[in-house]
Amino acid sequence: MNPGILISPVELGEAIDQGESLVIIDTRDDGAYAAGHIPGAVNLRDIFTYLATSTPEGVDAMHDKFVSEFGRIGLSGKETAVLYEDTMNSGFGQSCRGYFLLTYLGYPKIKVLHGGLGAWTKAGLALSTDVPTPIAATFPVSVTPGAVIIDKDEMLTALDDPTIVKLDVRDIDEWIGESSSPYGKDFCPRKGRLPNAKWIEWYRMMKPTAAGPMFKSPDEVRAECRSVGIGPEATIYLYCFKGARASNTYLALKEAGYDNVKMYFGSWNEWSRDPSLPIEEGMTRMAA
Repeated sequence: MNPGILISPVELGEAIDQGESLVIIDTRDDGAYAAGHIPGAVNLRDIFTYLATSTPEGVDAMHDKFVSEFGRIGLSGKETAVLYEDTMNSGFGQSCRGYFLLTYLGYPKIKVLHGGLGAWTKAGLALSTDVPTPIAATFPVSVTPGAVIIDKDEMLTALDDPTIVKLDVRDIDEWIGESSSPYGKDFCPRKGRLPNAKWIEWYRMMKPTAAGPMFKSPDEVRAECRSVGIGPEATIYLYCFKGARASNTYLALKEAGYDNVKMYFGSWNEWSRDPSLPIEEGMTRMAA
């Protein structure tokens, strides 16, 4: 199996055929899962739907939730976790959110199916409707505090620090303040963005291919970053609405060699609900 984060459908199919120790995780909704999934895959929709906050209590709750869930589906540290969604641009980065959560918890073996289920089926690989019964395991927690996640106080402190790039990867209607979230324009109480943030819409980390949307090459990702003044040595704090699209960008940046990347996982869903926190509105900073 290749050493990177992304695994192709062919590579995954070979790993399954060779009996490698895998836990394949379908992050789609239960209806889509029931209609057909990768053979042996378990369904864990909470990877996408769970809304986290960055308070100590919120982080503890998220930690406990996913230690339990990942253990329930059989992750002991020996297995490679392989996450997938429908296609890379249609699930708001949900498989990548699973990758980020496992990274935060310190899991040692993580892959994301490149191209998702769409690429799997285009490769002529089979689907199943059989629902496996996972064997629960003790999930091996190895959290390094502050390694990949920051809280809202750290983000607040970073707003006026020019050495830290605050990177907003939400859709354009959210960036300009027309909408507060993908769940509806008034889902959150405030619209706008973090002051002094730069913007790269998450879609820009991907490109169309015959097998569906795929991540751009490391050189292409670095070029996207340079287009808004982000160099390879930058310290980057990512955010979106709830850490899903930002997880997609996090994966792209890590594959492109960016080492100093952390995420404000509470993101706009948390920030917008605290009226004491500053926001920027309108279109005055559209040029990065």
